[in-house]
Amino acid sequence: MSDLNMKERFLKALKGEEVDKVPVLSVTQTAIVELMDKTGAAWPAAHSDAKLMAELAYASYEVCGLEGVRAPYCLTVLAQAMGCEVNMGTKNRQPSVTGHPYQDGIANLKMPDNLLSQGRIPAVLEAMKILKEKTDGKVPVIAGMEGPITLASDLCGVKKFMKWSIKDKASYNAILDFATEACITYANALADAGADVISVPDPVCSPDLMSPDAFKADLKPRLQKFAAAVKVPMILHICGDVTAIIPDMADCGFVSISIEEKVKDLAGAKAKVAGKVTICGNVSSPFSLLQGTPEKVKEDAKKALEAGVDVLAPGCGIAPDTKISNLQAMVEARNEFYK
Repeated sequence: MSDLNMKERFLKALKGEEVDKVPVLSVTQTAIVELMDKTGAAWPAAHSDAKLMAELAYASYEVCGLEGVRAPYCLTVLAQAMGCEVNMGTKNRQPSVTGHPYQDGIANLKMPDNLLSQGRIPAVLEAMKILKEKTDGKVPVIAGMEGPITLASDLCGVKKFMKWSIKDKASYNAILDFATEACITYANALADAGADVISVPDPVCSPDLMSPDAFKADLKPRLQKFAAAVKVPMILHICGDVTAIIPDMADCGFVSISIEEKVKDLAGAKAKVAGKVTICGNVSSPFSLLQGTPEKVKEDAKKALEAGVDVLAPGCGIAPDTKISNLQAMVEARNEFYK
């Protein structure tokens, strides 16, 4: 089994199959300023240029040793293609949604013609093709995209989305269904372009914003529909302390779930989802990888491995100002764990 390549190991680990060692990579945002400086592929240009996007993604494997390549670097690509206004950010700040096409209501709700040709989608699809060729089937290509709940909230605005969830169920359900259909179309295009796995951060699902009851009743059915319609394995990432919704996350149909360090009992979480999904995580992005030392990163990584994590990864998106040495330390910790 030691002859597994990185792609084979990752796909087996995601499915809960036996592997020689736990893969170590990031299923969330991977770009950091030090890699931008090394490659010349910097934000914001690398959000829109396929070659720069792919080069920056490949550097996380080539330079840091992470056992996968992941692009793009924000949760606004599909939202922008569907009419949201987006601030493209800076070298160390990700793009963000600043305007919402349906904030005044859903009377004109309409899928864009030729959705896959809109905005930055063609650049992302081209970057997937470049990465697929560059990795030659040996390193997993991971595509990232916003989940349907977050997309729905971007289309109308989070405040309006929250209000509709209580006072206007018709609009709330319509925008959720609309977003889910768009996510299915985009995810399958990413798969066709070369993505081996799709990572789906859906932060608006967090118990910090939506109650566990709302997740179970309203959000889980959309996530289930999404997962069932996509042709490659997907990972669901939800921010915050998701302890209260972990059993429901496990029922959404994704092959794996990604959790933060805010879930204090990783071993307990593993027990809750046993036989349903695997777990990626949960080395702290802000407190260990960004602010900590390599020694702190190693300590936290080994705790996650001891707790039985299936894929060793940052608990959330890697902050752009994170040091290469701290990402390398996560890989070193995994290697030391298996000595």
